[in-house]
Amino acid sequence: MTQSLVRTVLGAEFQNPVLLAAGTAGFGREVAGVIDLDRLGGIVTKAVSREPRPGNRAPRVAEFAAGMMNSVGLANPGLDRARDEALPWLVANLRAARVLVNVVGFVEQDFAEVVAGLDDCAGITAFELNLSCPNTHAGGVEFGAAPRTVAGVVELCRARTRKPLLAKLSPALPDIAAIAVAARDAGAQGVTVVNTMPGYLSDGRGQARLGNGNGGISGPALLPVGVLAVRRIMERTGGMTVIGVGGIRSGDDARQYLRAGAALVAIGTAALADPRLPERVVADLQRHDG
Repeated sequence: MTQSLVRTVLGAEFQNPVLLAAGTAGFGREVAGVIDLDRLGGIVTKAVSREPRPGNRAPRVAEFAAGMMNSVGLANPGLDRARDEALPWLVANLRAARVLVNVVGFVEQDFAEVVAGLDDCAGITAFELNLSCPNTHAGGVEFGAAPRTVAGVVELCRARTRKPLLAKLSPALPDIAAIAVAARDAGAQGVTVVNTMPGYLSDGRGQARLGNGNGGISGPALLPVGVLAVRRIMERTGGMTVIGVGGIRSGDDARQYLRAGAALVAIGTAALADPRLPERVVADLQRHDG
C-alpha cells in the first residue's frame, strides 16, 4: 500500500482513490477472474432494488465514437438475493477494497426499504442512492430533479441507517450544486457525480439502436461534464465529499477529478472494454503521486 494514496473518506480508510463504478462490475464475482479487486480502493455494486428486475429488452448497449450508450434497465436480483448471496460473497472475498452499495427505487419508500434491509450486512462502507431513477409517483420525473424530492429520499434513508449516504446525481440537472446541497442538508455525507447523460441513437434504417429506445451516455464524452460538476459542487459547498465518475480512462483523467476536489474516483465504461484498466490507473497514481 502506498501511504500517500491512502485517504479517509466517509469515515473509512481507502487504500487508494480508485473505485469500480456501479453497474459495470456486477457484485464483484462477475469480474473476479480478470481483475484483482483488492488492488482498488473499492467497488460500487450493481444497483439493488426492492424486487428483482429482469431489465430492458435487447439490445442494451450501443457504442459510438465518443463512448457508449446503455439501457440495461437496472437489472438485478433484488434485495433478498443481494443480501443473502451476492453481498456476502463479495465481502468474504475482499481483504482491502471497500464495498459501497448502489440503491435504486421507483417511489421514495423503496430506497428506505432497501437500505433498511441491507443495513446489518457486514462489510458495507456506504450506500449510494441512485437519484437518477424515475419517480413513478411524479409521472417519471427523476428523484434528483428537485431539491424537495432529493431531500425526501435522503431523509427516509437517513432514518433507517447510520451508514454514510451518497446521492448519485444526473449531469442533466440545471444546477447540480444546488441539488448536492439539498442532499447534504438532508443527511447525505456526499455525492457521486455524474451518472449517465440521456441520449438516443438510430441505425441505418432509422430504428433505435437500443431495445428501449433511449439510453444513458457514458464514456470519454462525460469526462469534462463530470469534472465541471465536481468543480461546481466544491465551489458551492467549500469541501463536500464527492466521488467523481465519468469518462476516466487513465491516471491523467483520474487526476482531473482529484484536482477538481473529488475525494475518490470511479471507473465504469472503460473497465467494461478493458477490465484491467482500473489496476493500471492505480499503478499510474502510485508511480507519479505515491
